[in-house]
Amino acid sequence: MAMKRLQIFSPTSDDTPKNKKTKTNGMELTTTVESAVTETEGWTKVEKRKQKKVTKKEIKLDATQPRFMYNNAEIIKRNHAIGIDEIRNLVVHILADAPPPNWLRIDNADLIQKVVTLLIPGLTPELLSLPPIPTSATVNPNVPLSIPLLPRTPDAGPPPSVPFIAATFSHACPTRAPGDLYRMHSVLSAFFQGPVSGEERNKRATKRLLSENVKNRDPAQYLLTLEQMIENEYPIPSYMADVFEKPPGWVETPEPPKQGLLDDPSVTGKSAPKQKIYSIDCEMCLTEDGKELARVCMIDFHTEKVVYDQLVRPPKPIVDYLTRWSGITAEALAPVTTTLAQAQAQIMRLLSPLPPPANPFSPATTSTTSPPPTPILIGHSLESDLKALKICHPLCIDTALLYHHPRGRPLKPGLAWLTKKWCGREIQTRGEGGHDPEEDARACLELLKLKIENGPAFGEFKTDMESIFERMARSTRRAGGGAGGTGSIRSAVVDHGNPAVMHGSKATTAVGCASDAEVLEGLLEVIPSHHFAFGRLTALADVFGWTTPKTAPDAPPPPPAAPPTPEVLAPVLDTLNTQLKTLHTALPPRTALVIFTGHSDPMRMAALNARKTAFESAIRSGKTPEELGADVRWTAADARELEAAVELAKRGLLFLGIKQ
Repeated sequence: MAMKRLQIFSPTSDDTPKNKKTKTNGMELTTTVESAVTETEGWTKVEKRKQKKVTKKEIKLDATQPRFMYNNAEIIKRNHAIGIDEIRNLVVHILADAPPPNWLRIDNADLIQKVVTLLIPGLTPELLSLPPIPTSATVNPNVPLSIPLLPRTPDAGPPPSVPFIAATFSHACPTRAPGDLYRMHSVLSAFFQGPVSGEERNKRATKRLLSENVKNRDPAQYLLTLEQMIENEYPIPSYMADVFEKPPGWVETPEPPKQGLLDDPSVTGKSAPKQKIYSIDCEMCLTEDGKELARVCMIDFHTEKVVYDQLVRPPKPIVDYLTRWSGITAEALAPVTTTLAQAQAQIMRLLSPLPPPANPFSPATTSTTSPPPTPILIGHSLESDLKALKICHPLCIDTALLYHHPRGRPLKPGLAWLTKKWCGREIQTRGEGGHDPEEDARACLELLKLKIENGPAFGEFKTDMESIFERMARSTRRAGGGAGGTGSIRSAVVDHGNPAVMHGSKATTAVGCASDAEVLEGLLEVIPSHHFAFGRLTALADVFGWTTPKTAPDAPPPPPAAPPTPEVLAPVLDTLNTQLKTLHTALPPRTALVIFTGHSDPMRMAALNARKTAFESAIRSGKTPEELGADVRWTAADARELEAAVELAKRGLLFLGIKQ
């Protein structure tokens, strides 16, 4: 089976394709049917009629094959290249219910069975022997670039480094990553997250109005579900799910009591014990074994009084007090003898209180006395605090999930930003003095009270966002044939790291990988049983030095990586080409293959942004521009250079084809 090469068409001309020979990989596509010969009682019969019927059927089938056709007329009208969000909408249109794109025509889209999407950063025009994207004011830079057919003539220039692309796709369509003047935003977030449809937005607005009219002021409505806790890597108590194995030194809150049929129904309303809610925040220091608990603060939600505030001495020697973030100093921790185990025991007394003592003069009440409700814990990214305490707790509220990031999930808003945005005040302003856990815990309390007072919709943004998988699951039809219906579209994400807790959290299947070879293996495994599969190949970006490990906010930027030599680059390109050929060979017929690069070289943009951040930090610390050296000072010329670097980094390429 082969991938048909795209065509370019203009809506001003006749849209009906003419009867031309279809070209596949530069070769004419022909259909051969062998004569069927049977022997019956000494007679030899040639099944010419049947053969003719099969030939006609195959010709007809070929004429109705799905295909992509770029709409140049619409692309030229734009003042921007195809966005990552438009690639996402194309996938949702093929598989679900998104409207058709105006920049692309899809013939017989209902015949497409599957969509496989690959993100391959580093696949540049230079590697593919393509002309650079035009920069002249008289040439539109957004028009798809024609990829020369293979084989190439000797005088046509150097051959492409990834011949699979030239052998499979006819055009490379320029794309543009999201971002602002000075930064490029996440390509993954733009692809996996998008605004909900108008119909769904209206449904959600109606649901919010109903919830606000009810005036439900019970904080328990904001408890994390078990799925949310697993998705955000919370330590899960064993009685909730068998997904977290407690290492030595860990404890868990006893299982909350369940009300039985024989429980006294009169113990309700005002006579029922009030459920405690504690806001908690922890600070850590860096020891020889990594980050360890150094301080914990708990505040009662109802009284707003501090019920526990204790410095804790880590068991191993401290190599960095992280004062800038923790507020912990050597002088403050020097006299402290409280251990983690002691802090755990004191906190567990608050989280699993004993039942009230029985009345000795009323024996009848001793059998009905029950422990008070298990308290609720609230915090910001509370899973980090629980891990520091080595405690598993079942009832959690997380302000990082309770409120929305302005760019949507899976991004989480910061506590300082939330407090300034919704509470109108600033926290964490002590600079080098670090954070105060009591201040952070009180901010969480205030955010929860605002949520209770204003309803579930408070703290959300007007443009509701959802993942591509939620959109597919809600669809009532599937374009690629088969039975439709809600939840019928099976999706998979195969990526480096742990996609199950990030962009693949809503997919049917999420496969974590440590290398491109594992990504290929995972894709080959999931494609037969899924309608949509996404994979990311990063070896090319790694060899270019485009991917670097995360560092502390105040850490200097790593030096720019030297360009790889041809000897280093060649085997990486050969491996990528082989992986793409292997994947393509394994694709079932009528599978749409979508490959996009996301962005170009981001290193110059990153270096300039690091300079800009260093300059802004110096100014905030009280220094004047004149006191700073030329290597730190930021000028208007630097700002213009950064804008140009960002625009270059946002450029990418898109390749579309359908396996026939």
